Amino acid sequence: MKRPFPPARQLSAVALVLFAILAVLAPHVRLSAEEIPQAEPSAVGLSAEKLSEIRPAMQRYVDEGKLPGVVTLLARRGKIAHFEAVGYMDVEAKRPMRRDAIFRIYSMSKPITSVAVMTLYEAGKFELDDPVSKFIPQLKGLKVVGDLRDSSVPPVEPQREMTVRDLLRHTAGLTYGYFGNTVVDRQYRSVKLLDRTSSLEQMIDKLSKIPLLYQPGSRWHYSVAVDVLGRLVEVLSGERFDVYLQQHIFEPLDMRDTAFYVPEEKLDRFTTNYRPGRDGLVPIDEPESSTYRRSPSLLSGGGGLVSTTRDYLRFCQMLLNGGRLNGVQILRPETVALMTRNHLPEKLVPIGFGLVKRPGVGFGLGFSVRVEATGDEPPGAVGEYGWGGAASTLFWISPREEMIGIAMTQRMPVDTRYAQEFRRIAYEAILDPYDASSPKRKPMPATAGGR
Repeated sequence: MKRPFPPARQLSAVALVLFAILAVLAPHVRLSAEEIPQAEPSAVGLSAEKLSEIRPAMQRYVDEGKLPGVVTLLARRGKIAHFEAVGYMDVEAKRPMRRDAIFRIYSMSKPITSVAVMTLYEAGKFELDDPVSKFIPQLKGLKVVGDLRDSSVPPVEPQREMTVRDLLRHTAGLTYGYFGNTVVDRQYRSVKLLDRTSSLEQMIDKLSKIPLLYQPGSRWHYSVAVDVLGRLVEVLSGERFDVYLQQHIFEPLDMRDTAFYVPEEKLDRFTTNYRPGRDGLVPIDEPESSTYRRSPSLLSGGGGLVSTTRDYLRFCQMLLNGGRLNGVQILRPETVALMTRNHLPEKLVPIGFGLVKRPGVGFGLGFSVRVEATGDEPPGAVGEYGWGGAASTLFWISPREEMIGIAMTQRMPVDTRYAQEFRRIAYEAILDPYDASSPKRKPMPATAGGR
């Protein structure tokens, strides 16, 4: 006969004290997180023989001097089937690449910021089609540049204000300042809009004095929109952006190495950043002298974070799971579905995003989204969402194939040919590819929509 669990009065005084302490400290204690498990490729429907092609393919890019080092990770059905590192964290010092290396993820910060914004959407803090000026008054009344080349032409009135949805999908009328030479781009550069020594509030003040590049909603244009979203998070939450990310995303998901800077004790895992030179790769940012050694004033949600492959997998797996990881709910499934659908009207769908030419790809709320299988794309790639970063990093999530791919390196400007080869091998390794006619695997919608 089983004995019943003893009532509380029978527990020792010590146990009661421990329970009381845990009850008080529980919200502040980071418990040891359950790691995403590893599995044999065949156990998750992948060919081990095909996946064995990844390492030599990545090594070739290193041997040819195109990349200093690479970390690749492939997960399917919630388990890691491939996780390898080749090359170097530092070419000159011959420091081998590590699987736990810390990378500058640049624009792979954008999906994280977008998720942070949508946690506030779920809290009822805003509607997607609210004007941004409702929360950031400095941006009210922004006019549109009259002539892209002639600064003497007066700006014109906007047909409508930019909305939060516009910021999330890059249709707000903003630009970056780096990639063009229009009147507006030159003004961005002249005021050093993304100066690391400025705060997000100061960035907004600078932005409020510059006209928009185009009418809001009239075109897709990559921009500082997600940095504006970082400020929106601060306004809506009443917390500094980095604090909000830490409390609502990084700590709950145990993303222990993701931040706006690299602390001293982690510098040995921080990669050197490179660019191509006449005689090979040239260092442009080394850990010992990097600006990433201290927290910046500008908490750039568009491109300021560093992270590891392991951390970013946890973020991706949360999304693929419908907003949940290890019992922690970051977003509701319907919110993830909303974010990962195409939100661009057909006339605005661009043929590429600067990183790679990607026909058949639209944009959701923080991610590129594949809307059709063009060329050699398999049917399982439809509905795939993801993005990349300026140092040639890239990730993708395929709901149809229940697959996540992450490719990390440290090379500027962007060259993701290695990542596209990795992605091709990954899809070719699938032993049970998506079949739209199968009743067991239903197609994922990739159509526009929203609240």
